[in-house]
This record gives sequence, C-alpha cells and structure tokens, in this order.
Amino acid sequence: MTRASTNGGAPARSTRAAADEIIAATDRICAEQLDAEYAELCRKLIGKLARKRPSPLVRGEPRVWVGAVIYTVGMVNFLFDKTQRPHMTTDALAKVAGAAKSTLSRKSQAICDLFRILPMDPELCRRELLADNPLAWMIEVDGFIVDARMLPAELQAEARRRGLIPDLRSTASSRAGRTEGPA
Repeated sequence: MTRASTNGGAPARSTRAAADEIIAATDRICAEQLDAEYAELCRKLIGKLARKRPSPLVRGEPRVWVGAVIYTVGMVNFLFDKTQRPHMTTDALAKVAGAAKSTLSRKSQAICDLFRILPMDPELCRRELLADNPLAWMIEVDGFIVDARMLPAELQAEARRRGLIPDLRSTASSRAGRTEGPA
C-alpha cells in the first residue's frame, strides 16, 4: 500500500524503486568518470540509506541523492584532492549530478551525520587507501586497543576470519616491492 505524498496526491516512491534509480545513476557516473570500486562503494552506501527506517531516499530528488552519495564516498577517499586518482572536482560532480554544489555538500553532511562517516571511514574506504588506514586496523585485545598489523600472524588470521580487519592479501600492491596489509 502506498501513501499519498505532498506532490499533488501522487503515490510516494517505494524505497526499492528510489534505491534502484539512484544506483543506476551512480553506476553510470562512476563508469564514465570514476571506476568500478567507487560504484561498489556507492551501492553499499545507498543500501545503508535504503535500510534506514524511514528511508530518507524516498524524499527529495534522486539527482541530489546521486550526487550526495558520490560526494560522501568521495570525501571518505579524497576524491577532491587533485593528487589522488581518480580525481574529480566538486564543480564537475555537481555538473554531472545536475545539482548545485552547496546542495550536494549539505546532503552529504546529513548522510555523514546520520551514519557518523568520517574521512577514511574503513567501511567506505577504497582498497588502495585501506592498507594505510590506521582506523581499519585498530582492534581490542584483552581490553587494549592495538594495531592488528603488530600482532602475531595467528592472531591476525583470527581477526581477519572474524571480519575485524580487512583481508588485503589477495590484492596486488600498487607500490613496487610491497604487499598490501599484514601477512
């Protein structure tokens, strides 16, 4: 059953329809401007927004959500830093999303506040940045917070098995002569 919205009595969009529309647009923009990993991280964030009750995705314009999701994932991964690859300016993002830069910034801030997202948030961090992200490796052992990379291999393996630390062993390193993550 759908409920009437304030847009002239038309039924409100379902969360599934809203999420699918936003995912299709973020996938398109990421394929054209960024990469597949950005698309994957955007889908992950859209999924979180869709599972939130009530889902904020059913309110507002999809193009704003598209831009704000990419903006949020980009903020976590320093997309707007011209030394990073891929790189995109906020102006370019606003143009491809079809929304004002200030609108995207405000909506992104609302997303960050909702889920307590910060730069280098391990959940939305690109694999390339994750190996050097100290937040991804902090775990509690016997009541102490420790860097899992400093633990013995068997404890690292157990932490990896439990999903407490990322498993980057299967990813080829972009750095010459170094492997990503601990053994």
